[in-house]
Amino acid sequence: MSELYHNRILELAAAIPNLGRLPDAEGTSLKVSRVCGSTVNVDVVLDAAGESVTAIAVDPKACALGQASTSILAEHAVGATVAEIRAARDALRAMLKDGAPPPGGLFWELRHLEPVADYPPRHASTLLAFDAVVAAIDDALAARAAA
Repeated sequence: MSELYHNRILELAAAIPNLGRLPDAEGTSLKVSRVCGSTVNVDVVLDAAGESVTAIAVDPKACALGQASTSILAEHAVGATVAEIRAARDALRAMLKDGAPPPGGLFWELRHLEPVADYPPRHASTLLAFDAVVAAIDDALAARAAA
């Protein structure tokens, strides 16, 4: 277990940027792990074209692994394209579930979570923030389409 909670994971978990809520959020999502009860709420604002994130706020109530993943997301989401965020979520899931290589690009620090692959009960909390941000983006895009 100590390989899961190495220094970089603890540093990330202790220094999560963009904490809180966005009063002008276009999209929001709360994801809950049924396995451990961890939660992550994500609010987003997208650019005019709906192609990139211009603001994000996160509110995690999660273990160190979930908080580390949230920290990496919150640090790099502003300015990231929707496609980059979706690809990072998919690559993180593949790394954990299928033994795929860690994500690269903006979200390269997700590589620190690679040992989590050996602990399936920890997958859900590690994925929460990325599942929540994709759902928040979808929420924002759906609201725009309905307007």
